[in-house]
Amino acid sequence: MYTTHQPDPVRLEIFKNLYQFIAEQMGIVLQNTAASVNIKERLDFSCAIFDTSGLLVANAPHIPVHLGSMSESVRSLINDKGDTIKPGNVYLSNNPYNGGTHLPDVTAITPVFLEDTTKTSIPLFYVASRGHQADIGGITPGSMPPHSTTVEEEGILFDNFLLVEQGEFQETSVRGILANHPYPARNPDQNIADFKAQIAANNRGVQELQKMVNQYGIETVQSYMNFVQDNAEEAVRRAINLLKNGSFSYAMDNGAEIKVTVTIDRKNRSATIDFTGTSPQLKSNFNAPKAVTQAAVLYVFRTLVDDNIPLNAGCLNPLEIIVPIGCMLNPTYPAAVVAGNVETSQTIVDALYGALGVMAGSQGTMNNFTFGNQRYQYYETICGGSGAGANFNGTDAVHTHMTNSRLTDPEVLETRYPVLVESFSLRPDSGGKGQYSGGDGVIRRIRFLEPMTANILSSHRLVPPFALNGGKPGQVGHNWIERQDGTQENLNSTATVQMQPGDVFIIETPGGGGFGTVS
Repeated sequence: MYTTHQPDPVRLEIFKNLYQFIAEQMGIVLQNTAASVNIKERLDFSCAIFDTSGLLVANAPHIPVHLGSMSESVRSLINDKGDTIKPGNVYLSNNPYNGGTHLPDVTAITPVFLEDTTKTSIPLFYVASRGHQADIGGITPGSMPPHSTTVEEEGILFDNFLLVEQGEFQETSVRGILANHPYPARNPDQNIADFKAQIAANNRGVQELQKMVNQYGIETVQSYMNFVQDNAEEAVRRAINLLKNGSFSYAMDNGAEIKVTVTIDRKNRSATIDFTGTSPQLKSNFNAPKAVTQAAVLYVFRTLVDDNIPLNAGCLNPLEIIVPIGCMLNPTYPAAVVAGNVETSQTIVDALYGALGVMAGSQGTMNNFTFGNQRYQYYETICGGSGAGANFNGTDAVHTHMTNSRLTDPEVLETRYPVLVESFSLRPDSGGKGQYSGGDGVIRRIRFLEPMTANILSSHRLVPPFALNGGKPGQVGHNWIERQDGTQENLNSTATVQMQPGDVFIIETPGGGGFGTVS
């Protein structure tokens, strides 16, 4: 006989899939109702459900850097507003120093109460959706400034802002925040439309959770939330048992260095991940908030598990993560962080795989490309080669690790923006050779038809993606411009440039590292 203290294996599987299904339903609503290309076409969003204490229970397979960090946002809301959270409220947060990642990733959090709210005064669950806003203000269109030095220059900060108060959308106050900033939002109507889409997605999650409670009873639903987390914890402990101690140091193009030592405790089937020795907080924007560092660790250890488990808080229980305060992986306010979320997170993941000897370096960048003016703002991340492993080749032209978004269809991009996708092709022989070879990167050429500001925020233009066990490293990437008059301008890893009609922006992305010597 199974009780609320011991899970029924069949029911465990049912509930695990039910929780994930709810998050997927939320994602479908968000995609269908969003206004921006970023959310609707590129799918740069994530949805998840959380237990009463804000711990991640289940998510849809969306963006890893979002999913591993959203719990920090929910728990910061509970700590900050715990006593005042009421049914019908929705909160908005993107504060990198309170569980956020970077300012464009704005999270809408909705508390879930029983339909009969007389029975409980605290939320039983939380649902949240995080979407990357095409523009949230800041010093450059698209809110991904290559050269920001403080978080204020990156845009508008929401810190557990009350977006909906007991069913009433607070449009006047949210518009005031979007406009009342040294670097205000350039398209507040689109921000509002996407916020409303996030609210709609959360409402679907609330409805589905209430249906679940009506069908199975609150005690069963909450018990299986715990069981699903316990199951994930056990799966990670089993995976840890197969690992060996290791350490790795990985330099970035800007001279910063990430150091990590992984120590396995076989007796307790646990691991310590220690980032002591990593470079101190930077004056640039490659600082990664602690929530991002945690998300990267969580992602790596989840990928080591063969079982089909949801990424949730249970995966973290066997892990002790040490990140010294004031280093670039745990910066203090008001450090700039926009590249930490998208670039440094990739370096953390590759360094961890290097320490564990599991996989060579992937392209190690999201190749963040933004362009815009006061009318248009666009953001995309561009694929490259993934690293090879002990028994597999890397993959050509894929989004690797902490990103999992799509690229906008050329037809949609060219309809919505005054640009032409001149070509988009594989970059032959950019993957490192080895017994198993790294994947190839890509070449993307975008021709501009109107004057615009374009920005590239990338990595591995100087430091090649590393190889393991005698393989060859991947090729570094390359950013450059071909002006209409035929002149060429080479760009650094990070750059802001003014584009004129007829100019072409070319991005060549890195290949992945090889694994093992060629026999």
